[in-house]
Amino acid sequence: MRIGVDATCWANSRGYGRFTREMIPVMAARAPDDRFICFLDRTAAEQFEAQPANVEARIVQLAASPTTAAAASGSRSLLDLLRMTRAVSREPLDVFFSPTVYTYFPLPPSLRSVVTVHDAIVERFPALTLPGWRARWFWRMKVALALRQARVVLTVSDFAAADIARGFGISPDRIRVSGEAPASEYTLPTDPCGIARMAATCGVPDRATWFVYVGGFNPHKNVDLLVRAHAVLARERGADAPHLLLVGTTDGDVFYGNRAAIEQAIEDEGTSSLVHWTGFLPDDQLRSIHAGALALVLPSACEGFGLPAVEAAACGTPVVATRESPLPQLLAGGGLFVPPGQVDALVDALRVMATDRSAREMMGRQARARSRTLTWQQAADVALAALREAA
Repeated sequence: MRIGVDATCWANSRGYGRFTREMIPVMAARAPDDRFICFLDRTAAEQFEAQPANVEARIVQLAASPTTAAAASGSRSLLDLLRMTRAVSREPLDVFFSPTVYTYFPLPPSLRSVVTVHDAIVERFPALTLPGWRARWFWRMKVALALRQARVVLTVSDFAAADIARGFGISPDRIRVSGEAPASEYTLPTDPCGIARMAATCGVPDRATWFVYVGGFNPHKNVDLLVRAHAVLARERGADAPHLLLVGTTDGDVFYGNRAAIEQAIEDEGTSSLVHWTGFLPDDQLRSIHAGALALVLPSACEGFGLPAVEAAACGTPVVATRESPLPQLLAGGGLFVPPGQVDALVDALRVMATDRSAREMMGRQARARSRTLTWQQAADVALAALREAA
C-alpha cells in the first residue's frame, strides 16, 4: 500500500509527537513492502531524521507550523489547511494515517483514513483544557470532521476507547487500541554516580531523595495539588523531606497552562527550596532522574495512557498515579493509584513511597516487569491492521 501520514506533529514535545516518532519507523520496518508518504512542514522536517528506505518525506510550505498553530488559544489558517489537503490530493494514496487528531486537516473526500484520538480529556474537562468558546468550537469542528472522514479510529488504551465511545457517541466497533510503550532509552540504571550528578544538576542536594513529575503544566494535570500534598509530607519529614522535580516545558508551551497556580501553591506552602522546575529534559537525562526517584507522580484528573509513568516503570521506578487512567491495569502492582483531586489520598501514597523502602522496591520491580510487556512493535501491528482494514 501507499500510506499517507500526517507527520506535522513530529516536532511536538508531548505524547502526540512521541507517538508519531516511535510509530512510523517501526510501522515501516514491520511493513517493508508498503510506502509511507510523510507530509511535514518545515519545523517538523528539521527533526525528521534518517528513516527506513520505504519512508518518504513531502515538505509542505505553511505560514505557521501546526505544532504551534494548533494551540489551545489559537487556530490554524484556512489557507494552511488547504495547502495540506492539496498536497495530499496530489499523491496516489491507498489510505491515510493521522497519528493524532491534534494536527488534523481535511482530507480529500474519497481518501480512506485512520485517525488517532488519544483521549477524550477535552470533552470531559473543556474548562481545564481549552480557555475559551472559540478554541472549543474549533476543536469540536476539527474532531467532528476527523471522525466523519475516518473509517477506523485508533486510540492508545481500553480506558481511552471507552471514554471516546461515550464522549463522541461513536460505536466501539470502529475503535482499535494500539497501546504505547517506553522508548528504548528507558532502562535500568547502570551508573549510580551519573544519577547523583543529574539530580544535583536539577537542584537536589547530595544524599537527598526526590519525587518526579513529568508532563505538561495544564489545569487538569493537578500539579498544584501535588505541590500541596508534597508540602504536607515535607513538614512531616523535616530534615529528611524529599524534593520534588517538575519536568516539562514551561516556556513557549502552546497548551493551556496553569503555572501561576502551581507557583502560588509553592509560595503558600513555603517549599520553594524543595520544588525544582527542571524544564525539558532529553531522554538520557530523564532516565537518570527516573531511576533515582522515590516514585513518578502523575495525579491528573484523567490520562488516556500515562506514558511518563510507563517510562519511569521501565527504569524500575514505582508510580503514584491517578485511577482515572489505564495505569492501574497497565502497571498493576507497580505503584499506588489514587482518586484524582483528593489531596489526603495523594499524601498517603507519597508517604508510603518515602518511608517504606521494601514496599517501594517491590513495586518498582513489578512496575518494570509490567512495562516490559508493552512494545512499539505490538502498537505498530495494530495500527497497520487498522490501515489495511480501512483501505
